Amino acid sequence: MFLTECPRDAMQGWGEFIPTDRKIDYINSLMEVGFDVLDCGSFVSPKAIPQMADSGTVLDEIDKGISNTKLSVIVANYRGAEKALKHDQVDILGFPFSISETFQHRNTNKSQEEAFNEIQKIVELLEKDGRELNIYFSMAFGNPYGEQWKWEDVDQWAQRFSDIGIRNILLSDTTGTGTVAQIELLFEKIPPKYENIDFGAHFHNRYEDSYKKLFAAYSNGCRRFDSAIKGIGGCPMAKDDLVGNMPTEQVINFMSAEKIEHSLNLLNFESAYNQAKRIFHF
Repeated sequence: MFLTECPRDAMQGWGEFIPTDRKIDYINSLMEVGFDVLDCGSFVSPKAIPQMADSGTVLDEIDKGISNTKLSVIVANYRGAEKALKHDQVDILGFPFSISETFQHRNTNKSQEEAFNEIQKIVELLEKDGRELNIYFSMAFGNPYGEQWKWEDVDQWAQRFSDIGIRNILLSDTTGTGTVAQIELLFEKIPPKYENIDFGAHFHNRYEDSYKKLFAAYSNGCRRFDSAIKGIGGCPMAKDDLVGNMPTEQVINFMSAEKIEHSLNLLNFESAYNQAKRIFHF
């Protein structure tokens, strides 16, 4: 199992500003758990996501000597990628590309074609830089805007991204609209066609739906999952009511129930969980 913890996703929609030092302490506590990746910041407009305005400062204070966990940040254009890459702590850039044209405009103020062109420029930048790029297929399982969903649309974009050398795609259920049948369908049909791409799951869902969605993806070959403690978070650009992330503790419960090996330090996870309680008041 390849596991990414997403404190950025949890924090970005939080109503009150979380002090920078608390963010740093929280992310360092997550570093001790042993996740493969921490999605810990974003280089987007501070007017759009004010909670993430201090991402550069936070990144520079994360102790990467604690573990081998890689650090990922979100960018929404070439300029954001340039800013992010000035920070040596960054290992991975993530770009949200939407299967929904409406959400692409709402999230990045671009059309799908404009976003694709930005990604092509970032790919060229990273060829010189050497760091990684994750593409998040937002709204991969449907959308709340009334646009028709077809798995073939996801496949079409997977082909185009494969053609420009993308190696990591996260199929994202941005608003929790995806069904078990859709999850099974996408993971059954798409990854086998693109052996050069590592597909993962970035689910947003209600707490009680966690197990069945994890099982649907896992039983169809997915071994890469994103999550956030207590499921806190969601995309503030998607719609008015946020649907939380896949809860990390539910992923841990799933791995235990299915006897799936992992390398997480659960004592350190408990410590990070307690820090999350103090920040997010649950």
